[in-house]
Amino acid sequence: MAVHVLAVLAYKDGDRVTSAFLAGSINTHPVIVRRLLLALQRAKLVETSKGAGAGSRLNCSPSRINLAQVYRAVEDSEAFATPSRKPNAACPVGNCILETMERIFASAQQALEKDLEKTTLANVLDIIKASCLCEKKR
Repeated sequence: MAVHVLAVLAYKDGDRVTSAFLAGSINTHPVIVRRLLLALQRAKLVETSKGAGAGSRLNCSPSRINLAQVYRAVEDSEAFATPSRKPNAACPVGNCILETMERIFASAQQALEKDLEKTTLANVLDIIKASCLCEKKR
């Protein structure tokens, strides 16, 4: 949803967009969008104003926002996590499985974020615009 919100803001090219408009695009409740906007605001990806001319807009160019920044702004936990329940330490596998999986998951997390860094919001918007053009030609 965060990429969807940011893509709409990028598409609107600096115009302020209300949470109600964004919620309509996502097909969700404006309260959910406002919570998401708060996280994006804390990450300094968007700015939001209240009152006359209320709404949100990007804080910088879409080419300067990559998907890893978005991911870090909105995800509370890592994509890969070990279970909270401790395995049996008397078992040779149970004794070492958490440490082993934590290393593997840390590596996978780094790979995920490194890959997300390669794609900017501008790239996403270009793909969206190209897809819309293809749909219109059909």
